[in-house]
Amino acid sequence: MGQFYRYKLPPWCRQWLIIIERCTLPILIFQLIRTLLFPTTFDVFLLGICLGLYVAFYLRWI
Repeated sequence: MGQFYRYKLPPWCRQWLIIIERCTLPILIFQLIRTLLFPTTFDVFLLGICLGLYVAFYLRWI
């Protein structure tokens, strides 16, 4: 299994990856507040996806 190397991607793809990486934390915080106020199964599921994406960016898996 090869390691994902973001600098081998085309410049436009790297730019989108940087934008998504920067927007992940505010979306995670918003989703956490929303889940605490109105907990539904979908909100908990969406929070888990957002948290997983944030951890993947933080640990440089993506």
